[in-house]
Amino acid sequence: RADALPDARASNRGPAAKVLMQDGGMWWLNFRHGPLLTYGSLLLGVTVVLMAIFYLIRGRIRIEHGRAGITIERFKFIERFGHWLIASSFILLAITGLLSLAGRKLLIPLFGHEAFSTFAIAGKWIHNNVSWAFMLGLVMVFVMWIVHNLPDRTDINWILKGGGIFGKGHPPAKKFNAGQKLIFWAVIILGTSISVSGISLLFPFELTMFEPTLALLNDMGVPQLLGLGTIDATLTPQEEMQYAQLWHAVISFVLMAVIIAHIYIGTLGMEGAFEAMGSGDVDLEWAREHHSIWADEVVAKQGKPASGTQPAE
Repeated sequence: RADALPDARASNRGPAAKVLMQDGGMWWLNFRHGPLLTYGSLLLGVTVVLMAIFYLIRGRIRIEHGRAGITIERFKFIERFGHWLIASSFILLAITGLLSLAGRKLLIPLFGHEAFSTFAIAGKWIHNNVSWAFMLGLVMVFVMWIVHNLPDRTDINWILKGGGIFGKGHPPAKKFNAGQKLIFWAVIILGTSISVSGISLLFPFELTMFEPTLALLNDMGVPQLLGLGTIDATLTPQEEMQYAQLWHAVISFVLMAVIIAHIYIGTLGMEGAFEAMGSGDVDLEWAREHHSIWADEVVAKQGKPASGTQPAE
């Protein structure tokens, strides 16, 4: 440790230059390659299995009364752009993040060290640069949709009725129902946490997260209330980065599980849902079944539904 080597000298003047040995390194490495990868993979696997079981039990959620053949605008181009910016960038970040975490264990035996090195370098470059697109998308959807995702009384009824998933009819909802609001806030909160920890990894030793957080928790007496005593809030620069990396990975796994469920319901799980983010227009009957309050407001504002195709015979 740096405090045990007062006479140590290093040509690098960075904050970690004189830390020659750091005890937490092996614990971090073992946790990263062991429990983190194991339980993270298990979480994603269980999510996929649950979605499959749900599909086998419930099947695809159909438009109960059939399509009206008339469409109304649900999302403008700029809204869809923000959504797809988050979606596409997050998929790339997830793939390259998993490559960084598990690639050494899974890919080296298949392709060898040299090929993996090429994958890893390319993945790191993509991950570091695409992260800015993800953060821009977060800001865009937050600004555009925050007003529609504030809790209200309709959410209570929607939750109590389970969103109408296991029964006839769907509870009244505004532009976003309670389930979509939960997805929205999960993406915003978890995505912001991932972004902040990611920035600290992009600019090591410049943005510290855990040392000030642990010190604040000690000042608030939180560890004492939990019977943990006072937490050592003094971290070496390497420890700060290690905690940031673990936090970044753990929260990313949770958000990946959320996004898997979101992708399912927006594609295979519900008829007509993908059109909202595809063309931006949805069938009037779909809108009335899933977002009746919002649909009535749109129709009242337009005077009549936006012309799409004529009602089906």
